[in-house]
Amino acid sequence: MSLANSVVILDFETTGLSPNWGDCAIEIGAVRIQEGEVVDRFQKLMNPGWPISGFIEDYTGITNAMLADAPSSSEVMHQFADFIGDDNLVAHNASFDKRFLDAELEKISRTYTGKFACSMMVARRIFQDAPNHKLGSLVDYLHLQSEGTFHRALYDSEMTTKVWLAMLNEICERQCSRTVSFELVQRLMKTPKKSVQRLLQPANR
Repeated sequence: MSLANSVVILDFETTGLSPNWGDCAIEIGAVRIQEGEVVDRFQKLMNPGWPISGFIEDYTGITNAMLADAPSSSEVMHQFADFIGDDNLVAHNASFDKRFLDAELEKISRTYTGKFACSMMVARRIFQDAPNHKLGSLVDYLHLQSEGTFHRALYDSEMTTKVWLAMLNEICERQCSRTVSFELVQRLMKTPKKSVQRLLQPANR
């Protein structure tokens, strides 16, 4: 059984919304946790090979000047594939980050064996009273300490890690258990909100 508190939590900043439209990654950030403790981090800018738009510069704070001397995506993604190893993966709005991870790794003929979980989808089920489930809103809702700028990859990964661990603590309390399996989290993602309480009854842990 793989545990949900031993994963790699990642975030991409990109030139746009979809690699299918020609967009690509310009920054990757990630945090590795083992048994709920941060044990490693990864952060790299990536030169996409062309100037990014003014909108993306304003949105992320990443400028063309910052990217001019950054390594290529192929160099960074080889390093990141090594960093991931066999760990399971978590991202906030994971379908977005998974698309870019898959696309960038496909370019260099690399892959990964871990499974993905979406912290936003889990939060929709665990924190149903939150005003919304954007990362910044959840940080405020949970009164988590935050000192940094959203829409930078490592910072977003750090904040997602805090939200993720808060959710795991909540699940443990509801289940009267000490650990949460990654498989349970994946089941939660597919569970209707009205059925979450039944799933998390102590007998189902």
